[in-house]
Amino acid sequence: MKADFNLVTEMPDNAGEFTSEFYKRFTLRKNTQPLQISNDISKDFYFPTLYKNVSCGIGIFLCNYEQALKVLPHPSMKPVRMPGGRAVVIFSCYEYRAVMNMQPYNEIAMTIPLLINPSISMPVLPLISKAFKNFGFHVFSMPVTSEENRIRGQKLWGIPKVTERIDIEQKDGFSSTRAFDENDKEYFRLKIPMNGAAQSFNETGQLYSVRENELVKAETNFKGDFKVTKNMGLLFSKGKTSNNPLLTLGDSPRAEVLKKLEIEESVFQTRWCPNMEACFDLGKVVSKG
Repeated sequence: MKADFNLVTEMPDNAGEFTSEFYKRFTLRKNTQPLQISNDISKDFYFPTLYKNVSCGIGIFLCNYEQALKVLPHPSMKPVRMPGGRAVVIFSCYEYRAVMNMQPYNEIAMTIPLLINPSISMPVLPLISKAFKNFGFHVFSMPVTSEENRIRGQKLWGIPKVTERIDIEQKDGFSSTRAFDENDKEYFRLKIPMNGAAQSFNETGQLYSVRENELVKAETNFKGDFKVTKNMGLLFSKGKTSNNPLLTLGDSPRAEVLKKLEIEESVFQTRWCPNMEACFDLGKVVSKG
């Protein structure tokens, strides 16, 4: 999907299309004031934002802990530790085919799982236990195909979004995502297998970001039936190579921050869902300064 820099006054009146049991959990409301999209355009969106008919391909990799720490923008954020001085980086690739109040768009969420002000540095466990109330994710980069969505993300949540071309296709058993920089040069490619063990997810998570020097927490929810592959042996095998790497990084400057993470070649886990339901709410300030 090409990058769309057009800003239009029209806002799809499609809230009534989101009628499943998943969406009935949430009470729609307006923000305290309309969002100024440009000098001439403001829009009064409903929140939380609802998404349906979403294709979702996720690649979970191990990377260098100290390098992951460097991309986190707030001193209270600490990556979840993994054995061997490592952390986790997650690439979630979405085709948002239906979005409340917005046109469809593609997106890549590049995230680090983290703890906020951890009293102890517990490895691995925060990823699998719901006992850690200070667990969440930080999006350190988020390419999107919609300029309007970039503006929303930066103004409302402080998410570092950038408007780019993102191509997603399902072919030969893989969901493949490619991202291109401002010169239309491919710098990111991720292939997610569309087979694997069936696993249903119905999850609520917290996304932490920094907006105008304030730490903000926003709730995200998703539900879907996924195909999952796991490589748990990587916990005890650092730097394992792969005969068929799923992640390819180009030589564009846009890839440099990813290369600095020292992402391992073998994938830790993949997830694929052809039809996910999701929502993302406004954030709440956790701390100032």
